[in-house]
Amino acid sequence: MHPRQLRSFLSVAQHGNVTRASAEVNLAQSSVSDQIRALEAEVGVTLFIRERQGLKLTAAGQSLVPYAHEIVSLEAEALRAVQAAGSATVTPLRIGALETIASGPLAAVLANFRHSHPRVPVQLSVASSGELRQKLDRGELDAAMLFDRGDKDTRLIYRKVTTEPLVLVTGSANPHTADGTLRSLRDRAFVATERGCIYRHLFEAGFAAVGLAAPNPAMEVGSIGAIVAMVAAGAGLALVPRLAVREALARGEVTEINIPELTAVAPLNLVWRRRRVPPPHLVAFTHLALQSFSGDTAAELIVCNEAAPSALSTTGVSA
Repeated sequence: MHPRQLRSFLSVAQHGNVTRASAEVNLAQSSVSDQIRALEAEVGVTLFIRERQGLKLTAAGQSLVPYAHEIVSLEAEALRAVQAAGSATVTPLRIGALETIASGPLAAVLANFRHSHPRVPVQLSVASSGELRQKLDRGELDAAMLFDRGDKDTRLIYRKVTTEPLVLVTGSANPHTADGTLRSLRDRAFVATERGCIYRHLFEAGFAAVGLAAPNPAMEVGSIGAIVAMVAAGAGLALVPRLAVREALARGEVTEINIPELTAVAPLNLVWRRRRVPPPHLVAFTHLALQSFSGDTAAELIVCNEAAPSALSTTGVSA
């Protein structure tokens, strides 16, 4: 199985269409079709079936997807390592994060990394949780900082760096006096993100933690920053990680409602792919991030042991 074939296979699997896949991998449609036929001939089974909506993976095709991702990612990883070893150019550190994390605690970590490793370029990708997971899956990121939603991919390593309490906030101009329970507030207007977003998951998990079904939001907004602005303007209440409203609280734009029963927290994880030999700059960054959040150097040793037995220090990182 050649990585070129697997790239075409993954693109067809994603798009369900040879035309769009050929445009993505920059090959003629006939070449993509030939690669799929050659791959099916090699493995001896049919990988796609044709339906009215397009091409759909068979059970055999679905079983190949994670291995194809791994092979393609490993090829790209090997290429970067060889090129970095034979070139004066330093491989960049590629980190992904949600907007609130990137503009919050991660900013200081990356600034410290740049001070300690000034020759290593840093590329920060700010996107949704789903997009960041896809980038990790495709090998486009070295690591990402994500709130934990409970589902774990065995190809990834997860390390909890901190926890953020969930807080209930209202606009400071129209403060709401609560009786101290979420149940009494379920009929109020809530502002939340759309379904599928990590912040919607946390919103629902906060209510579930006290045995309640989350109410249907009066407003669904695609940005956590916009939610904070809506709440500050008096559009409703929001149940979000404190990190998302820390600055608005400090500025007096929103007010926290005291709910003693609300003890749910949002774990913040540092996530990266399992690698046979993690790049030195990734080892250095994970060490710095875990130290910055927990102050626990031993945690970094556990991380490196899991990633690769040889990666027990940051020796060799370009400074």
